[in-house]
Amino acid sequence: MKQNYAIIGLGRFGGSICQTLVESGREVLAIDKSEDRANAYMDIATHVVVGNAQDEMTLRSLGIRNFDQVIIAIGEDIQASILVTLMVKEMGVPNILAKANNGYHARVLEKIGADKVVHPERDMGIRIAHKMVSSNILDSIELSDEYSLAEIRVKNKKFFNKTLLEMDFRRRFGLTIVAVRRRNGDVIASPAAEEVVRENDHLLVIGNVEEVDQLDAKLNE
Repeated sequence: MKQNYAIIGLGRFGGSICQTLVESGREVLAIDKSEDRANAYMDIATHVVVGNAQDEMTLRSLGIRNFDQVIIAIGEDIQASILVTLMVKEMGVPNILAKANNGYHARVLEKIGADKVVHPERDMGIRIAHKMVSSNILDSIELSDEYSLAEIRVKNKKFFNKTLLEMDFRRRFGLTIVAVRRRNGDVIASPAAEEVVRENDHLLVIGNVEEVDQLDAKLNE
């Protein structure tokens, strides 16, 4: 059975999620109070509704509580974002993802029941900054305030042609290698300890933010 999603707010963030979910075969109900934004997704989303999500009766009439997940992607109106999150939670939606504009907004969303809070602008800024200051870190996603997932390019000769066991990232840096991407694009998921690392391989590592930075510094030696 296909999972179904409801997206409230069709700005760049909500619109991107809508497009991606539909392309992956999911059923998507898209809601926005702007007729222009809603019309832009008429041929993309499964169902599109022009309506005010702050109106409880509107949400109930759409059967919001029957959706597997609701994404609250309301833009700058923090009050509306909080109100809609609270109403959706009280209706019994099993999984709520909400967009936050700042730290205070995020804390409120978490307290009133959002299962996952994302900071797209902040996260994008962090990713761009990592790319600017490091020639090794190709991409980075903050999983929490303490942990991140990073894609790191191996350019230091000290690491060439060594096994993951010899490199011992877990003991030396507290990092777990979850995948290796070869220069030809091949990806080795959950690599064995005997896997040999080659020049310009990409390592997908997960761990403490400070430990990722320590590895980056080591690769620059």
